[in-house]
Amino acid sequence: MVIDHITRAVIYYHLHPGIEIALRYIQTTDFSKLENGQYEIAGEQVFAIVQSYDTKDPSAEKLEAHKKYIDVQYVVSGQEKMGHALLKAQIPSREYQPDNDFMLFDEAPDFFSLITEGMFTIFYPSDLHMPCILHQAPSQVKKVVVKVGVDFIGDDL
Repeated sequence: MVIDHITRAVIYYHLHPGIEIALRYIQTTDFSKLENGQYEIAGEQVFAIVQSYDTKDPSAEKLEAHKKYIDVQYVVSGQEKMGHALLKAQIPSREYQPDNDFMLFDEAPDFFSLITEGMFTIFYPSDLHMPCILHQAPSQVKKVVVKVGVDFIGDDL
């Protein structure tokens, strides 16, 4: 898991070829001109989901994890808390759904981080995460989630 500001993204380019593509996309895209929706970057291996929403109370939310994709989440505007935990031996409360690469867990996060405008996170399949959580009160957030295929090697471009 990584939490940082987009101005320091270059530090993380070496982690994975798809992560470099995702971070460069975030650094060079004017998201004020993009509507909510999905945007292809490198086919099914790297794509962005632009979304706007109100943050939520954590009591109604669950930790999530993925198997096929690494999440690079970037807060365009607003702020939210994100819960974190490492995937160990927890049993999913909602079994893995291969069609949408998603599973849920009932455990509480080990800790929360406040992610503000201009910050990004990187969640690997071993990182349970609970995004979209209110800080002090519900607020509007615009966020981009870039999905990076775990097995993407960069030759697909």
